[in-house]
Amino acid sequence: MDVNLLFKIAAVGILVTVIGQVLKHSGREEHAFLAGLAGLVIVLFWIVPYIYDLFEEIRDLFSL
Repeated sequence: MDVNLLFKIAAVGILVTVIGQVLKHSGREEHAFLAGLAGLVIVLFWIVPYIYDLFEEIRDLFSL
């Protein structure tokens, strides 16, 4: 896994946390939830190829 990916995930986490807190304090809890959900989806799109590669390597290892 690339170190830059970890920094991107951390940056998205910090950004979503700040945006969520600002939205919650302004009374827009629904928007804060959607911002958190959007951050989760972005990170999942970055991680899915690595998970796919992991399962491919496990399958090759056990020759399934």
